[in-house]
Amino acid sequence: MNIVELLGSNTGLYLAFLGSAIAAGLAGCGSAIGVGIVGQAASGVVTEDPSKFGRTLLLQALPGTQGIYGLLIAFLIWTKVGVFGALVNVTMEQGLMLLLAGIPVGLVGLVSAIYQGKAAAAGCSIIAKRPEELAKGMVFAAMVETYAVLSLLASFLMLNGIKL
Repeated sequence: MNIVELLGSNTGLYLAFLGSAIAAGLAGCGSAIGVGIVGQAASGVVTEDPSKFGRTLLLQALPGTQGIYGLLIAFLIWTKVGVFGALVNVTMEQGLMLLLAGIPVGLVGLVSAIYQGKAAAAGCSIIAKRPEELAKGMVFAAMVETYAVLSLLASFLMLNGIKL
């Protein structure tokens, strides 16, 4: 028995959904971890000086963008296969391509959000001693974002190249 017989005629659709789960799930996990890392650092800063809450909150929001990127690609995959209307027939090859399109944003989103959280946590240390230097802390953390944006672009271009 081959995989098509095992899964039935919807194998491509299953693979497409797996791709969307990888995109949203991994990137979302990375964002949750990254935001948590910054939240721990920010809590220490705010304990010492509650007036720094707004500044640290800006840094805490930065690692959350990767989860948004992953969810965006997941929505685009769902739209392509007709989740919000009539489901289209997705071959196994097309489903595999949709699966592969979800991997860059999911994997890079996972890793970059964690490291962005660490960079933003270090930015909280800057705010603790020199609150006027918030922009420098944000730039250090935002540099990691570059690679998340590149992976979003890669997934988007791959997805747009798939004809159903």
